Order: sequence, then C-alpha cells, then structure tokens
Amino acid sequence: MDVDGYISGLGLPQRATLQQMRSRILGLVPQAEQVISYQVPGFRIERTMIAGLAAFTRHLSYLPHSGSVLPAMSEQLAGYTYTKSALHFPLDEPLPTPLIRRLLELRLQQAGLAVPLTEH
Repeated sequence: MDVDGYISGLGLPQRATLQQMRSRILGLVPQAEQVISYQVPGFRIERTMIAGLAAFTRHLSYLPHSGSVLPAMSEQLAGYTYTKSALHFPLDEPLPTPLIRRLLELRLQQAGLAVPLTEH
C-alpha cells in the first residue's frame, strides 16, 4: 500500500481531513518523500522521518517521529490531547498550518536537517 491507497481507503471525514493535512505538510516541505512507515503515511527527508499521519475511529494523529517534539511544545498544544509520540486532532478538523510549521521546524532542528520551509 502507498500513501494514496491509505488515504483513499478511509471514509469521510477522515479522508478529507488527512488529505488536507498531507497538502499542508507538502506545502511546507515539498521536497519530502511520501512513504508508508509503521503502516501509516509518513514524510521523509534524507532518509529521516519528519512527520506521519494516522487515522483512527475517533481521532486522527500527527506523528512527529520523535518522542521529544510534542513535550517541548506543550504550551502550543493546549486544547489538544497527545502522548509522547502522537498529537490527536478531530476527524473533521486539520491542524492549523502555523502549528504544522512549528512541529516540522522543531523536528527538522532536532534531526539536524537544514531544510528551509516554504512560505505556505
């Protein structure tokens, strides 16, 4: 299965929301390679996972592929539930682009990747 297959296999509203998330991430890091990692869509730069998405029955998840990104952003994540490795968001409401930008910036910084984000 590829990323298109994962997303197209979802029902609404998950499919539409994850498609919006995918577009927002690629709008910020268009050079990211889309892959399936741990059976969910992921985004990779220079063989390093920088983000992932997953659909569940009652929520969607943004996966930073680092256990330190979300704890470091606890103030900016007020109103969301999260674990060390997954930020949960509603089935019908993608994360705001500025929040995705900050999540990606922190992950790229932690990974030592000097990748500029676009002005999406």
